[in-house]
Amino acid sequence: QVQLVESGGGLVQPGGSLRLSCAASGSLLAINVMGWYRPAPGNERELVATITWLGTTAYADSGKGRFTISRDNAKNTLYLQMNSLKPADAAVYYCNLRQRGLESWGQGTQVTVSS
Repeated sequence: QVQLVESGGGLVQPGGSLRLSCAASGSLLAINVMGWYRPAPGNERELVATITWLGTTAYADSGKGRFTISRDNAKNTLYLQMNSLKPADAAVYYCNLRQRGLESWGQGTQVTVSS
């Protein structure tokens, strides 16, 4: 079983920055993909960014050039640096881990963008 705990959310003004973190623990495998998601219309979650165990990244168009995903495999921690935040970025951000066909989710961290 895998546990994911997010942190780093909060209130920020438009144009500001936040850095989200996700600490993973439990039955972790070396080969996995981690990512950040947020709610989308239709009660689903949309991809924000993902990163493989080798460091290969992928981003949704909405965050390209503003968001940077990274991970520290030694610390089992995932990060999301968010710059130039917009009101449209306000959401609960969820950490996700996929390994051997199974996926785990964190509880989420709230990001509010408002002046």
